[in-house]
Amino acid sequence: MLDVIKLLPDSVANQIAAGEVIQRPASAVKELLENAMDAGATQIDLVVKDAGKAMIMVVDNGCGMSETDARLCFERHATSKISKAEDLFSIRTMGFRGEALASIAAIAQVELKTRRKEDEVGVKIINEGSVVKEQTLVPMSPGTSFIVKNLFFNVPARRNFLKSAVAEMRHVVEEFTRVALMNPEIGFSLISDGKELYHLYPGNLKQRIMGLFGNSYDEKLLPVNQETDRVSIHGYIVKAEFAKKTRGEQYFFVNRRYIKHPYLHHAIENAFMEMIPKDSFPGYFLNIVVDPADIDVNIHPTKTEVNFIDVKLVYAILHAAVRKAIGQHNLSPLIDFDQPTDLNIDFGEVVKSSNPLIQPSIPIDPTYNPFRQKGEFSHSSFGGMRPSAKNGDPGDWRLLYGERTDLTEESSESSEPIAPTPKKSQYLQLNQSYIVSTVKSGILIIDQHLAHYRILFEKFLKEMDNSTGQSQQELFPQPFTMNVNDASMLHEMLPELQSVGFAIEQVNATTFVINGTPADLNGSDPVALVEKMLDNFKINRSDLQLERKLGIAKTMASQLSVKSATSLSEMEMENIVDQLFGCTVAEIAPDGKKIYTIINIDELTQKLNN
Repeated sequence: MLDVIKLLPDSVANQIAAGEVIQRPASAVKELLENAMDAGATQIDLVVKDAGKAMIMVVDNGCGMSETDARLCFERHATSKISKAEDLFSIRTMGFRGEALASIAAIAQVELKTRRKEDEVGVKIINEGSVVKEQTLVPMSPGTSFIVKNLFFNVPARRNFLKSAVAEMRHVVEEFTRVALMNPEIGFSLISDGKELYHLYPGNLKQRIMGLFGNSYDEKLLPVNQETDRVSIHGYIVKAEFAKKTRGEQYFFVNRRYIKHPYLHHAIENAFMEMIPKDSFPGYFLNIVVDPADIDVNIHPTKTEVNFIDVKLVYAILHAAVRKAIGQHNLSPLIDFDQPTDLNIDFGEVVKSSNPLIQPSIPIDPTYNPFRQKGEFSHSSFGGMRPSAKNGDPGDWRLLYGERTDLTEESSESSEPIAPTPKKSQYLQLNQSYIVSTVKSGILIIDQHLAHYRILFEKFLKEMDNSTGQSQQELFPQPFTMNVNDASMLHEMLPELQSVGFAIEQVNATTFVINGTPADLNGSDPVALVEKMLDNFKINRSDLQLERKLGIAKTMASQLSVKSATSLSEMEMENIVDQLFGCTVAEIAPDGKKIYTIINIDELTQKLNN
């Protein structure tokens, strides 16, 4: 019988390794950026085309390589970081296994240019599918340039599984963010299809966070600093009031290497317990410094998972450090007494004054509305006028309440004046959260928040279908910034937002300006509302336009609807009830909760008799 086991060719072995290390363009970006940092670069530029599927170029001003090293770096397991097994437990660099460049060269066309400072010229190597096609000397400045073209050109099946350019670009930006975040002393830039998305100057960690996620983070961050003999923790956490509905800005690093660690994430969540809603997540940017001998970073192909010798100790120190940062923030004074003041008030003279200080007051009638005519009810807060019955059919509303008329035939024919009588209240508000009224079969109890939620939800859906949303021009346009990934998602949502009344203009890759808002906003913060809609979009992301419309309508209706524990007038309660029973679905709120219930006469009788 013939032998069946044989050694794989190097080209096949490299393609198999590439399947573990290089899963998409973002994987190649990560490996090339980490190699540039290991080379001691102070400026790293990343250029991509078609989200990296067509081209990835990384240029650095690091130490460069000799001609021999440049040729050898494409060989499998060729590395300058380790020479014996014990070195695996003293690693302080990013790349060390020597698989990255070999894996990239196995499934792409790679052009390498590199030069050391002591060399007069550099070397250029072209490698296609693990085969060196060209090696020449070229003039260039010190440093290294990697150009990766046509990723997976020789593995078409892998290329077919790549997502859209927008989705792949999000992964590229995420890998760029992870590398740039904990290396603020290095300058970074990112250019996509000729557009500069990021230009990050060297600085400190807080400046780098603001450069990546927007200037609004200047007021959102709390510093975390904890030094112990075994573990040191440095970085920032996001204040509890800025917690998001998605796991957005959550970054753990160990010795500046990005990691994922659910157990340590639980330490952060536990530290924020009872400070943020249960459906929200805290944000953090934390670097854990430990002795490399106390961790194992070689347990995952992409090195995003690590093992700690004493993970419980790290958990306890991390939890205590975050609690300390939160406590210091809560106890900090609201007034900075060290700041100079221009006020020169002699409070002693004020006290000695014989004239008493009287607070001015203006008498007002809170029930007076100059714009409300007789018989008219308020509608600005509840999404429009009372809907009329469809095609003359009274529908559920009349069936629920029974037929009733305000004037009899005789009184309408009579010419004698009728003395006005006070209108009997038809609605009662219970606990400032429920609207109670009598109906033909018993007592109707309506949850005012869920009812208004349903009313606005159907209103916004109709406006998006017909593009009839009314926009109110902003006197002072409101600019706001966000990271590139969030900006790309918001760009997808702009048509739906414009159809409900938002006028949002995209100034550049990360900056937007709100020029107009829906007429129903009623003083709500438009930027905060847009951010909430974006969070919901990230949770329930879909390429279907209908799903985007439903998500936007739900978020806007939930945020703008009247809340529980809100006092309502008789007309406002009547307006809610009339509009609710004019909805397509009056029984169930958009989140699936029951809007109203009816306690019939039999139930009342049974309860009273018991």
